[in-house]
Amino acid sequence: MTSPIPSKIKLRKASRTLELEYADGRQFSLPAEFLRVHSPSAEVQGHGRPVLQTGKQNVALTAVEMAGNYALKLVFDDGHDSGLYSWDYLLKLGEHQDALWQEYLEQLQAAGASRDPEVSVVKVML
Repeated sequence: MTSPIPSKIKLRKASRTLELEYADGRQFSLPAEFLRVHSPSAEVQGHGRPVLQTGKQNVALTAVEMAGNYALKLVFDDGHDSGLYSWDYLLKLGEHQDALWQEYLEQLQAAGASRDPEVSVVKVML
């Protein structure tokens, strides 16, 4: 079974969100930062070893493009544009947004990293 294709896709530049609506009534509002740190690209997924994305708090989406009939290509203002977000992957992100976001925040904390691009965390070992 294939994932449903959104019936409406809206890029809200002011709020930096991608809104997805489905024919069955489901709706998801996915922030640009969330989409950026969960990019399906090899740069982020690291060929099986995900690379923690830091400093993406202020990232914005600048464009959304169709990639055939199976995905969206998202273009971010930090230059990242190599991830193809399949319909399956977008649905997974929408349905599990809260858990995925919490997991990301925990990974940042464990790494001593920050969402803020202006913050560089340094651990001092005594």
